Amino acid sequence: MTLSDSMLAIEISTPGGPDVLMPVSVPVPVPGHGQIIIRVAFAGVNRPDALQRAGAYAPPPSASPLPGLECSGTVVEVGPGVTRWQIGDQVCALLPGGGYAEYVATPEAHALPIPKGLSLKEAACLPETCFTVWSNVVMRGGLRAGERFLVHGGTSGIGTTAIQIAHALGARVFATAGSDEKCEVCRSLGAEVAINYRTEDFVSVMKDAGGANLVLDMVGGPYIERNIKSLADGGRLVQIAFLQGAKVTLNLAEMMTRRLVLTGSTLRPQSDLAKSRIAKAVEAEVWPMIERGAVRVVMDSEHELSQAAAAHWRLESGGHVGKIVLRVDP
Repeated sequence: MTLSDSMLAIEISTPGGPDVLMPVSVPVPVPGHGQIIIRVAFAGVNRPDALQRAGAYAPPPSASPLPGLECSGTVVEVGPGVTRWQIGDQVCALLPGGGYAEYVATPEAHALPIPKGLSLKEAACLPETCFTVWSNVVMRGGLRAGERFLVHGGTSGIGTTAIQIAHALGARVFATAGSDEKCEVCRSLGAEVAINYRTEDFVSVMKDAGGANLVLDMVGGPYIERNIKSLADGGRLVQIAFLQGAKVTLNLAEMMTRRLVLTGSTLRPQSDLAKSRIAKAVEAEVWPMIERGAVRVVMDSEHELSQAAAAHWRLESGGHVGKIVLRVDP
């Protein structure tokens, strides 16, 4: 297949609010060794995209400066050394950047087949959240069946995914959300207890339940001390973002005497090899959950690629439930 020289993409014209996202014409990427080119059908919209847009999350030096960390679509070109994929294969993929465009390049090992029964639109919602949840909740956090698991932001893309995966693993799931309606969504996805953080104290709820064995948090700031108080002795806190601040004061004596573990990670800066290992685990463990109906995609809204700013306004409004996608070329 002969690709055109240029494509429509959305660039960050200058750091700022959603309105700095501008349609532009840029060169179509060329695949490097071990890379594939995907004609994008749908691109997922995620919190790191908004942070990058605001100037708070710079892409790695080798990554595309265009936003977009996940997509679904069709393989249209393969680079040297590619063995798994052929032109015409439909995939969803974790991206180093560049998803807000008609074409994108990514390592072949970061692409996965579309789970049986899912549309391209649904599949575009999977990579960033599934890679993040599995690597942090299971690979790093070590969640086991029967443990008490607390996830904040239960109706976010990460939250809806984490609730379902943890429930499928046999954990007791607790989730926080900002309204009674959102709490009901959390319960419908498998949360045993949903806590409206505007009217309830999640620390008290978790203490009454015996303490959390694992907490997944993306809030940071004042939540960190409260998360630590929520943990059972020997509990683990996994931090994946810090929407309310990255710097806090910790009582190390409490961590030592209660044998607590504080850890965390970000996905994008990890090596291609590390992401490939996560991809293998996600395909082996999470894809079967999806195909048997234990984990489903929770979709909030769909926007045209040219309306990326509207998608970011929706993301940052706090009103969304589940994933937001951009429609590129379905």
